[in-house]
Amino acid sequence: MQLDQSRVPLLEALMEYIRSSPRRFHVPGHGGGGGAPPELLDVTGREVFSIDVTELPGLDDLNCPAGVIARAQELAARTFGAERSFFSVNGTTLGLQALMLAAGRPGGKVIVPGNCHRSVIGGLVLAGLAPVFINPAVVPGFYFAAGVPSGEMERALVEHPDALAVLCIHPTYYGAVGDLRGTASLVHGAGMSLLADEAHGCHLYFHPDCPAGALEAGADAAVQSLHKTGGSLTQSSLIHLKGGRMDGDRVFEAIKILQTSSPSYVLMASLDAARRRLANEGPSLMREVLDAAAWIRGELEGVSGIEIFGRNQLDGDGIFDYDPSRVVINVRGMGLEGPRAARWLARKHGIYVEMADRYNIVLALGLGVSREDCRHMVLAVRDLSLREGGRPLPGNIAAPAIIRGKPVLGPREAWFAPARPVRLDHAAGHVSAEWVAVYPPGIPVLIPGEEISIDAVNYLTEAAKAGMGFQGPRDQELKYIRVIDL
Repeated sequence: MQLDQSRVPLLEALMEYIRSSPRRFHVPGHGGGGGAPPELLDVTGREVFSIDVTELPGLDDLNCPAGVIARAQELAARTFGAERSFFSVNGTTLGLQALMLAAGRPGGKVIVPGNCHRSVIGGLVLAGLAPVFINPAVVPGFYFAAGVPSGEMERALVEHPDALAVLCIHPTYYGAVGDLRGTASLVHGAGMSLLADEAHGCHLYFHPDCPAGALEAGADAAVQSLHKTGGSLTQSSLIHLKGGRMDGDRVFEAIKILQTSSPSYVLMASLDAARRRLANEGPSLMREVLDAAAWIRGELEGVSGIEIFGRNQLDGDGIFDYDPSRVVINVRGMGLEGPRAARWLARKHGIYVEMADRYNIVLALGLGVSREDCRHMVLAVRDLSLREGGRPLPGNIAAPAIIRGKPVLGPREAWFAPARPVRLDHAAGHVSAEWVAVYPPGIPVLIPGEEISIDAVNYLTEAAKAGMGFQGPRDQELKYIRVIDL
């Protein structure tokens, strides 16, 4: 069948199933909505339950696609310029971990930036791979990580010529990107594959004012959270391959190991529909988003105590470019920590931001953004400056991406090693048995198998005081850390 971007093959098949007035003697047990909890139906309506089905005749099978799902994945590949694409209903976490499993055999090395997402650490544990951590650039004054400087990448490639692959983050949670085309040239010159965590970047492909997408810039694989900026439902993502350096069959085998055997047709249909909309309306939709973001930047210019990340911070290398649809507001000059500012905006104005770190709040502008919401955001930030502004905070905290301890054991070996708890303030010098990430953005500060540094202890202590949340540790209050009992 000819690829037609006006079609939604999976959604069309689901609608045909509904029109057949089916008598449902199959899972899920809600029977198309008749058995769903009434209070949930009051919120969602019955329609969404009508397409929440299982692998029925004509609806294909995600773990062995040969019909409408296969065609939907082919359309996704065409949309993003990939040679092969796969649906994930387990988010980008599944995609990144599948790439780790497919990259090589246990004991191999993968070069990984220090600001990788915690899902990558899980992939290393599953695959038995050894990470070679490299330091990303840190944006001055904002204290968040961007891309990896070319000199740092060159050094890692020379020192570890036996590495299997290199992971990049494009763009970061904050919208920053490194020189990915330059990185791709270096990585391919060393005979390695370049894998991209593009969780926050599916929209980059649809407007020339955005940085180039990872596949356009030379990545061999990219994993995208289409739900983050592309309009699909939460937990739905895409995995793309291009260039032949990654074995597509091997990647698919890894996906099948990790992906649920009961995939949600609702999530897959949302991927199919979001793809069609981006393929046909992406440039005009992104123009509206970029105009809204530019308007916010312009209206907040000159507000006392804030600074907005943008072209003034670019250095042409590790901080090579930025995603103009993401607005990062530094509130350090107000004398506020990011979490406090975020809570105030929610409590006083009903404004909910994407995330907050020690010094910044991050606005993620998606396809559903409205000018009215933007106007309220600007008024709320101005009110925040007037009512809560004070003496600037000192910029004296390290970015978590460059707090790396000495590797003692591999992540997989450390995961299975005997462990015991120690107080956080006594943990320096011990080897971590668990990963700990400040969430969001989910960058691990501690990784299984690494020696815990005093910098890590200090960062986590300050993050706890600032009211930031954690993922990973068994003790959610972070009074104790589990360490390896060597």
